[in-house]
Amino acid sequence: MTAMPDTLKDTFGRRIHDLRISVTDRCNYRCPYCMPAEIFGERYHFLPRAEVLGYEEIARLTRIFVSLGVEKVRITGGEPLVRQDVVELVAQLSRLEGVDDLTLTTNGYLLAEYAEGLKQAGLKRITVSLDSLNPEVYAEMNGRGFDPSRTLEGIAAADRVGITPVKINAVVERGVNDHTALDLARHFKGSGHILRFIEFMDVGNLNAWDRSRVVPSAELVALINAGNRIEPVSPNYAGEVAERWRYVDGSGEIGFISSVTQPFCTGCTRARLSPEGRLFTCLFASDGQDLKTPLRAGATDDELRALIAGTWVGRSDRYSELRAETGSSARKVEMYQIGG
Repeated sequence: MTAMPDTLKDTFGRRIHDLRISVTDRCNYRCPYCMPAEIFGERYHFLPRAEVLGYEEIARLTRIFVSLGVEKVRITGGEPLVRQDVVELVAQLSRLEGVDDLTLTTNGYLLAEYAEGLKQAGLKRITVSLDSLNPEVYAEMNGRGFDPSRTLEGIAAADRVGITPVKINAVVERGVNDHTALDLARHFKGSGHILRFIEFMDVGNLNAWDRSRVVPSAELVALINAGNRIEPVSPNYAGEVAERWRYVDGSGEIGFISSVTQPFCTGCTRARLSPEGRLFTCLFASDGQDLKTPLRAGATDDELRALIAGTWVGRSDRYSELRAETGSSARKVEMYQIGG
């Protein structure tokens, strides 16, 4: 048997707690900061079905991760709701003993259709990406010309079936959608949902990232506080990436994810599983540990457990801190391959 959950720590003493599972590299959006349309056009070759982990394989690996200390599981993509029968995967994962928090991240375009099934399958929480309420800005940022109406319908559907509170993630880019941030804050204030602003990050290699386009969270805090007073709130758990704030008038919570200006590498407890079964220990990693090959070659649970544990124990990632210190620009895995 490999290391027990309470002793499985990396080279900086960070334990494994979260597992993000990317179930597909496909998406119905073409957001410029993730999957720009000029690269991911109609002729782009995504992973063949045979190379993508099946649901039974994902469930087996998740069970092993849980045995090593994972308690929180998030299903991501690409866009997870474009994968056929994804509700069945939710049902399988929700039945695993030790998964205390099962959630999913989506762009919300298909959410109204799937919300009831996801709830019945055991999904506990959901995060929806929504970068702007302005139709023109939103259309530009999703790369498909969609307006935000279907995503808002999806949020309302999740609310109706009881997948609450919904978390809404908005990536803010200077000169693109920063002028619409206050509208988002006003819209979700008092809704019972939690809006979280995310600093524009250099995830992957395709989004032409420039630090001048980053809107620091501190700037957004000051902007919102000028009109509606907010105050900081303690984190829900160690390693939580979003800084929590609440409106002083009691009308809700708002969050800020500040990977660029306030790196949180020292508290990172996340492992990431790609669609083709590679284990990544950082959002900005250049490569991952292959788990699919040994799994399909007949490896036992103990052998897979040892491989996962060895990868985590040897982990030394701290990309965001190094970026702040040295301006690191190493080649990285793309966001659509391992989620955000």
